[in-house]
Amino acid sequence: MSTPAGYFEEMYRGEDDPWHLQERWYEQRKYALTLASLPRPRFRNAFEPACSVGQLTRLLAPRCERLLAADRVASAVDTTRRRTADLGNVEVERLTVPEEWPEGRFDLVVLSELLYYFDGARLDALLARATGSLEPGGTLVTVHWNHPVPEHLYTGAQLAGRLAGEPGLLLRTDHREEDFVLQTFSRVPPGGAAPPSPAAFEGLV
Repeated sequence: MSTPAGYFEEMYRGEDDPWHLQERWYEQRKYALTLASLPRPRFRNAFEPACSVGQLTRLLAPRCERLLAADRVASAVDTTRRRTADLGNVEVERLTVPEEWPEGRFDLVVLSELLYYFDGARLDALLARATGSLEPGGTLVTVHWNHPVPEHLYTGAQLAGRLAGEPGLLLRTDHREEDFVLQTFSRVPPGGAAPPSPAAFEGLV
């Protein structure tokens, strides 16, 4: 990550939930839209880096057979572990991405409120790791705040443009509001055939 670790450690110092993710209607609504954008009802193996205090983690968990959540800040990891201790399908680790990307393949990767902290080269590396770890037909979800912030290197609209050029990804959902941008992508299988849409997956078309 290009933003210094000290920035996040300071944010969490003496504050369990520095962005008030559990309280704000804006966050609750954004998470509901994130979940609604997922093209499948269930996923086998999901990865959520930058999980913060685990608010989205708890919401994702019922949709996943296994969910690995991670954050670079130790106190955030501890909070997420406490909040998900009752969920046997959730693992929480302290990881700094992209360098400490986990082994294995995922059919869901969630990059929520993360990408704007990376400069060009490190953003390229993170997206390459995310795309490379997706199973063919797997889903990548990205969510970005869309207002200028001193600590953010990009807005959501700028990141949406960058993601549009990422090799191997097919844009499936493109939801844009004044405040945030939400997109889902599918990993294009070998041969280039598009994965089925949600309706096609259920034989409706």
